[in-house]
Amino acid sequence: MRRLVPLLAGLMLSANALALSLADLTQQDASGGLKDTLSQGAQLAVQQLGRPGGFSNDPERRIELPGKLGKIAQTMKMMGMGSQVEQLETRMNQAAEAAVPQAQALLLDAVRRMTVTDAKAILAGPQDAATQYLDRSSREQIRARFLPIVKQATDQVGLAQKYNAFAAQAASFGAIDAKSANLEGYVTDQAPDGLFEVIAAEEAKIRENPATAATSLAKKVFGAL
Repeated sequence: MRRLVPLLAGLMLSANALALSLADLTQQDASGGLKDTLSQGAQLAVQQLGRPGGFSNDPERRIELPGKLGKIAQTMKMMGMGSQVEQLETRMNQAAEAAVPQAQALLLDAVRRMTVTDAKAILAGPQDAATQYLDRSSREQIRARFLPIVKQATDQVGLAQKYNAFAAQAASFGAIDAKSANLEGYVTDQAPDGLFEVIAAEEAKIRENPATAATSLAKKVFGAL
């Protein structure tokens, strides 16, 4: 037992010596590790959502009709009158899935533009601070890139025009908000939401278990948090 005490003490001292804190990281390492993590999350999100069924088969990301229109749609489905609703929602999700691959270059460009100041704020911020940075830095560009793709996809369905006419009336009565009264605009807003939700989930996973990070630098940075 007497021999074990100094041995254990020595192991604890060695572990403490090996443990990193944020203060031990260089600014270059901190920035590089965050960029690796965001690149990993962005690529995963695009791969997951930018394929057939990426939105429609994911119950958490599936895009459905908004507000009270969604409640009406659910009632129609329960009454056996949901075929037109199903067709419209299917096209909405297919439009989002078709647009998502266009986001990858924009997301990775936002990652490359991250500064040391950005990295410091992210490391000192909340659990989804990296995703928040990416959202702020790329959402508007993504939305602009998505809109014509979504419009082209939804225009192929005659119900899109009917939706816009009906939703405009619903918005005037406060049944849905004005942003949701245009089908392509609504889908174009919902698709980036799904992307950033997947990226946030990946960031949370890496923060909780740095070993899941794709690069040794990212493991090092999040292991020091």
